[in-house]
Amino acid sequence: MNIQEHPRLDLHATCACGAASLSLSGKILSMFVCSCQDCQRATGSGHACLAMVSKADVTISGFVKSYDATADSGATVARSFCPECGTPMFGKTSRSPDIMLLPVGLFTEDADWFSPNQLIFARSHHDWDFIAPEVEQYPTYPQRRPAP
Repeated sequence: MNIQEHPRLDLHATCACGAASLSLSGKILSMFVCSCQDCQRATGSGHACLAMVSKADVTISGFVKSYDATADSGATVARSFCPECGTPMFGKTSRSPDIMLLPVGLFTEDADWFSPNQLIFARSHHDWDFIAPEVEQYPTYPQRRPAP
C-alpha cells in the first residue's frame, strides 16, 4: 500500500475475552507509530501502532474502563481497555476531542491496511525496536500544518 493512502474501512474487533467490541465504519485519517514512554508502557513494547479515526465512525459495545493521564503536550490522554482481560480498545486526547486512536493490533488478521508514515516521540525510541527507515520521524509531535 502506498503510505499516502487513507483507506475507508468497515471493521469489527473484540477484546481477548469478548466482553467489549469496537466497530469502525469510516476513513482512516492518519496511521503512525508512537514511541512515547506512555505508549511503551501501554503496549509492553517499543511503540504503539495507531490509526486515527473520527469518533463518529466508531461504535463501542460492552463495558470499557479508562485511565486518564497528562501527556507531555499537557493534553489529557484517556486510554480505554476491557476491564476483564485488559485488552487496549481505544484512546482519546483532549487535543482533538472528535478523534479516536485505535490500536491497530486490535484488528488482528484484518490489519493489512496499516502503513504508518510517521514515528512520533522518536526521542524515546529504542534502537532495538526496528522502524522502517522510510518512516518520517519526529522528536515529539509533528508541527501542525496551517489550514489551507
